[in-house]
Amino acid sequence: MEVLSRESQLSITEIREQFPILTSQVYGKPLVYLDNGASSQKPQSVIAALEKYYSSQHSNIHRGVHYLSQHATELYEQTRTATQQFFNAQHAHEIIFTKGTTDSINLVASSFGKRFIRENDEIIISTMEHHSNIVPWQMVCEEKKAKLKVIPITDSGEVDFEAFKQLISDKTKMISICHVSNTLGTVNPIKQIIQEAKKNGIPVLLDGAQAVPHTAVDVQELDVDFYAFSSHKMYGPTGFGVLYGKEKWLDQMPPYQGGGDMIKTVTFEKTTYNDLPHKFEAGTPNIADGIAFNEAISFIQSVGYDFIHKHENELLNYGTQQLKSIEGLRVIGEAKEKAGVISFLVGDIHPYDMGTILDQLGIAVRTGHHCTEPLMNRFNIPGTVRASFAVYNTREEIDKLVEGVLKAKKMLQ
Repeated sequence: MEVLSRESQLSITEIREQFPILTSQVYGKPLVYLDNGASSQKPQSVIAALEKYYSSQHSNIHRGVHYLSQHATELYEQTRTATQQFFNAQHAHEIIFTKGTTDSINLVASSFGKRFIRENDEIIISTMEHHSNIVPWQMVCEEKKAKLKVIPITDSGEVDFEAFKQLISDKTKMISICHVSNTLGTVNPIKQIIQEAKKNGIPVLLDGAQAVPHTAVDVQELDVDFYAFSSHKMYGPTGFGVLYGKEKWLDQMPPYQGGGDMIKTVTFEKTTYNDLPHKFEAGTPNIADGIAFNEAISFIQSVGYDFIHKHENELLNYGTQQLKSIEGLRVIGEAKEKAGVISFLVGDIHPYDMGTILDQLGIAVRTGHHCTEPLMNRFNIPGTVRASFAVYNTREEIDKLVEGVLKAKKMLQ
């Protein structure tokens, strides 16, 4: 993973020039895009890969003997190999292509749950989880008559580790937790969580949707059992994601969906399932976006995670300092370890009202509960305004955000 640790040879200006949308205007104002936690923008290389595929490479894959089918298959499988190397998975067949993080978590919840969860078993999640890491496990618990246990968090937005250890029992069959909180930006102590789980023989799933845009992930070093993430949050296309799973678990889990490509043989009496990874990839996949995702990986490699982390951390510190200088503004989530996310409220101004005025100024932020309603209930708030950073953001954009918040505050109070 050496390529991911080097400093970038690119300037922020050169990085921004790769993103056509960043020259756009909104309501006559230059776009300030600070909604990267929802979805990041795409470099020209990703856009070009999509255009090239549909212009000259399209064919269905894995089945055809003709040139286009074999060429498209090769390109698609190159992405699988690139993903394996990017995350240092032991085997390429441990990389399952999905529609995104939500689909990946649902795959594990459904398939693992069907095979391993029984009545009175327990599944542990945390208070800060996205709905996509809550609801699938609730569905499994309802079906299997199992119990969902929730790790409490502190006022600063960190998991209560001692409380977590107390939740573990001989009935715990899965721990599923976000690597980074989409709302708070909290970077969870995943190594310690995994170590504690291993002491008790419990598999761990990490929701990495908010982590992989910002930090290198080595699944073997972490010794994590499942890791889920989405392409579109890491400069890639929408509708494409990845589930990494250890071979020992994937081999034991039944298919998530039935159909073409996930079978070896089919008769009306019995079906024999395909080998990994195809056992979990029924039907025609999202070929174009899968191929283009390889370009997103290449983009991150060209910049380097060291540079990404350093730059985004500077933005986080600067943005936090500048926003907290605004009278009446409070930041929700001040963990010691944070990614580039700032959630905040200003006095009693509703987040939607603040977001609407910022939008009129060309500033894109996210407002609401961010698909973390239980977390909002924990803090007894209706939602937050969330600014989330990517490698192409600048201090000048943060200054515009601060100016916008001050203007909105003056109008709304």
